[in-house]
Amino acid sequence: MVQVCLNGPRGAADGVAVPLTPEAMARSAAEAVAAGATDIHVHPKTPCGQDSLSPRVVAVTLEAIRARVPVPVGVTTGAWAEPDPAQRLARVRDWTVLPDHASVNWHEPGAEELAAALLDLGVGVEAGVWSGTDGAARFAVSPLGPRVLRVLAEVTDPDAATAETSARELLSDLGTAHGRPVLLHGEDGGAWPVLRLAGRLGLATRVGLEDMLVLPDGQRALSNAQLVAGALAQYAWAQRSS
Repeated sequence: MVQVCLNGPRGAADGVAVPLTPEAMARSAAEAVAAGATDIHVHPKTPCGQDSLSPRVVAVTLEAIRARVPVPVGVTTGAWAEPDPAQRLARVRDWTVLPDHASVNWHEPGAEELAAALLDLGVGVEAGVWSGTDGAARFAVSPLGPRVLRVLAEVTDPDAATAETSARELLSDLGTAHGRPVLLHGEDGGAWPVLRLAGRLGLATRVGLEDMLVLPDGQRALSNAQLVAGALAQYAWAQRSS
């Protein structure tokens, strides 16, 4: 599986390729799926470009994307979009249009309660376990672990020289991951080395303007679709060379 992460917390300063409106996100999602992406992760945004868990913002984003693509669509629940755990939980419970899945960062306050609420709503949970946090240790003892859709092993090391080592350490910390599928990905300078490692290990991965702004050759990416095409080529090459 190659998931496309359309935008993340990035904004207008990161370039015109980053989709910020529902219409732009839907268009970018359609192009990425046409290029080979099989799942979508998106950060719904307010008109001023801020990540939001508002029921209205989430609804209009999901409706726009689903009108263009047939694949599952997931959203973030990152604490930066709503720092107060109780308010974040209330926002999610008020959603009127539900995503297929939502990522929950296991190191953030209120993660267990939020994941439980999503599961009660019938929304799949992607357990975000970040390197450099206690997320793996928390997830290892979580009673919700066996119920999550998958684990997002998120390598936060942006250094191309060390990201693969950081990724292997994170996978070791995750252990059996409660038997759930693992999606391995990196960010910025570490994104492509970690993606190639995912290919060698046969793990799901993700690619998109949230995780990287450049192609494997260092050129600026013009679209999420271009990144997906590059990722599929890199992933296939890594599998052949493993």
